[in-house]
Amino acid sequence: MYYLNPNIKNLHRIFDQNERKDYLRLDLNENPGGLPQEVIDEVLSDVGPQLVAQYPETLHFTEELAKFLHTDIKHLCLVNGSAEGIRYIIQAFTSPQGRIVGVVPSYFMFQVYSEMYGRTFIKVPYEADLSMNVDNIINEITPETELLILLNPNNPMGNCYTEEEFRRIYEAAKANQVTLLIDEAYHYFYPETFIEYALKDEHVFVTRTFSKLFSMAGCRLGYVVGWPEGIRMVQKLCTPHNTNAFALKFAEKIITTPSILEDLISKFKEGRRYLIDTLDRNGYEHKGEAGNFLFIKVRTDADKIVRRMKEEKGILIKSYPGVGNFGTCLRVSIGEKKYMERFLDALFELDR
Repeated sequence: MYYLNPNIKNLHRIFDQNERKDYLRLDLNENPGGLPQEVIDEVLSDVGPQLVAQYPETLHFTEELAKFLHTDIKHLCLVNGSAEGIRYIIQAFTSPQGRIVGVVPSYFMFQVYSEMYGRTFIKVPYEADLSMNVDNIINEITPETELLILLNPNNPMGNCYTEEEFRRIYEAAKANQVTLLIDEAYHYFYPETFIEYALKDEHVFVTRTFSKLFSMAGCRLGYVVGWPEGIRMVQKLCTPHNTNAFALKFAEKIITTPSILEDLISKFKEGRRYLIDTLDRNGYEHKGEAGNFLFIKVRTDADKIVRRMKEEKGILIKSYPGVGNFGTCLRVSIGEKKYMERFLDALFELDR
């Protein structure tokens, strides 16, 4: 008989069909400038028929990544963007109707995967001032909880956890035998990390991506860090050849050429300083301690500004409803200074 999984039938998904190639794209937390053209040209100059024709070989790159992270390959699993790793961790380390705890709002795929596999997702909301009270997280960590998901920093709120806060959460998870997943997609925009826990302890994972600061969202590459047995379980769920050869070549170029990463970080920091300083001078409230994105409270109507930005200025941004005391506000991706100048010129013209 024909069968359709009811979890899939009842799953609500939104797929972005927006054609963005002719716009300044500040809506999906990408790097609007991307990698320098000379880096693109250099990597592509080494692409021949064999690279395209053959299945990708991952051992060499995994060894280079292990050197970059000061670990070894038994702690690493390559995935097709960190979202794939998150999916596999939920599959492997939670049960049907199993209890998953996570803060909201955050990356929406945590809840999507939980619903997809029939898990119970427990939401820990932010305070009205957009702060996160870690006691609210700890209070939800029970012996029945199977997975706790943290983001460091969080998208879209931009908050981070201090070492003391994280340690309290970690100890509560460990005491209740709860697997801990820390999503560090926005690492390097905020250099503090909890990766050491994933390298030395069991039942702790860190997921990272090459889509954000590394500017490779179009290539789809991420990785999971964890204890060796946990990594083996994640690898069992991976499809054959789940990463692609182009992504591996670009990623290797970046992690083996320190000047590329330093340049990306420098340009981002300059753009962030300019954006925040200019907003402050013009009396705009904003929120986002870390990450490459910022909430901005506007004076008029956020939804109308988003529409007019696209139609009149060729700039794509997002509006978010119910953001604490901000209400409905703008969320803009941060890039180098020239893109922030264009965005702010448009904002000051439209928001009056």
